[in-house]
Amino acid sequence: MREVFRPAAEAIRRVEVLRAPADPVRPETVQRLAVTGEKSRNAIGGDLDVHQTTLSHHYRVLREAGVTRTTVKGRSRLVRLRRDDLDTLFPGLLDSVLNGARRTPPAA
Repeated sequence: MREVFRPAAEAIRRVEVLRAPADPVRPETVQRLAVTGEKSRNAIGGDLDVHQTTLSHHYRVLREAGVTRTTVKGRSRLVRLRRDDLDTLFPGLLDSVLNGARRTPPAA
């Protein structure tokens, strides 16, 4: 297994974490990860009506903002929230994003 680049915890910036869920697909993705824990990228967004390359872009934005962590295992990419890092750096911020995702209708 290997980990895909992500910022170190001390390099995560609040503005980037807040900007990351700006597209409706991303808060839905974060919400799903909060419920399911670590999942393959296909299992997370496979039923969203979004092209695979677009989903890859969304996963990259979340990872580079420090919201998620991606691990490569064989041909699978497993994604999980960086809840511990985010809760330590910005207490309550992730919960606010998740609560906002619950109020936002899913992407069509």
